[in-house]
Amino acid sequence: MIKDILGETSDNSGLFGKDFLLTWEKKVNELEKILLIAEKLISLREKNISSRLFDSGLAISIFRDNSTRTRFSFASAANFLGLEIQDLDESKSQIAHGETVRETANMISFLAEMIGIRDDIFLGEGDKYMRAFGSALQDGFDNGVLSVRPGIINLQSDIDHPTQSMADLLHLKKHFGSLEALKGKKIAMTWAYSPSYGKPLSVPQGIIGLMTRFGMDVTLAYPEGYNLIAGVEDRAASQAENSGSTFIRSGSMEEAFSDADIVYPKSWAPFSVMEERTKLLKRSDMKGLKELEKKSLDNNKKFIEWECNDKMMSLTKGGDALYMHCLPADISGVSCERGEVSAEVFEKYRLDTYREAGFKPYIIAAMMVANRFDDPLSILREVEKKSKKRVGI
Repeated sequence: MIKDILGETSDNSGLFGKDFLLTWEKKVNELEKILLIAEKLISLREKNISSRLFDSGLAISIFRDNSTRTRFSFASAANFLGLEIQDLDESKSQIAHGETVRETANMISFLAEMIGIRDDIFLGEGDKYMRAFGSALQDGFDNGVLSVRPGIINLQSDIDHPTQSMADLLHLKKHFGSLEALKGKKIAMTWAYSPSYGKPLSVPQGIIGLMTRFGMDVTLAYPEGYNLIAGVEDRAASQAENSGSTFIRSGSMEEAFSDADIVYPKSWAPFSVMEERTKLLKRSDMKGLKELEKKSLDNNKKFIEWECNDKMMSLTKGGDALYMHCLPADISGVSCERGEVSAEVFEKYRLDTYREAGFKPYIIAAMMVANRFDDPLSILREVEKKSKKRVGI
């Protein structure tokens, strides 16, 4: 099962013309290039210079789960580059009548440049769906059906959330001054209590899968039974060894927070629960889903003290670690009675989390640019020289 979820390890190196599905399929220098492109795009925006690299073309989004930040980030990124956004509503398509993935992929892609997909509900299915979609596009392109093979960006799968983790990495780079400054910094990726049971595993998996490659000391903490996909944890440990950093598994939030430079308290469902949930969803077993939800929420309550609060933050380096969250956070006394983070801590770092989220449109745009242009930084430098104003004459 785990091997099927992780898929075969492929070379898939490079950015130009390549889908962006998992960060660990990309080389470190390629990830750094995405950050540089994103920073260049930010600079163009700040200078009021138009970054419309496309005169026409579609950027198609496929959201098989609800979304606010990522949905609007994808749309913003597409518009920023001059692409028209089109969202595929599967309920209004022929998919409901049995249209295959192979057919859908080709039919929506005749004049498309990029496709963003979020598919994180079914464990073992999201990443597989994206790869099947990519294979169908390649088949259409190779056989002359499509004049351009659109690139795919993973907007969150069952395994990874690369646009989120890369936005988080850019946030850390800006906060600490450079990627080099991140080496040796301790980041605590910890489970936190939530009155919700079905949160995906992809955010914590994305964080441990990325930050261990940049020399950060990563501690992953969760209560017994709340483990992630084993293969992802093992990969993070191997990556930490290769980068000269550490990867520690812990069953204590206090231990994880101790002397941490960054904390990332985020709830997720146990791997075993997500497995069972997937089976029930596929069978449309509503009674079984209700029973699983009750059982899971009751189990969550055993660890209601796993909350990021002033006491926990006092354990961090200087008592002032950087708090991070992908949002929306479950805020105690605000969005729920008890949640992942206290109202006091969240309010202190609220604007920081907004800035963190604000990097995502640029990361997605950078992934689009890197996919469609062989030498994107040179092209963006030319755009800057032309200095065509985005607003005004």
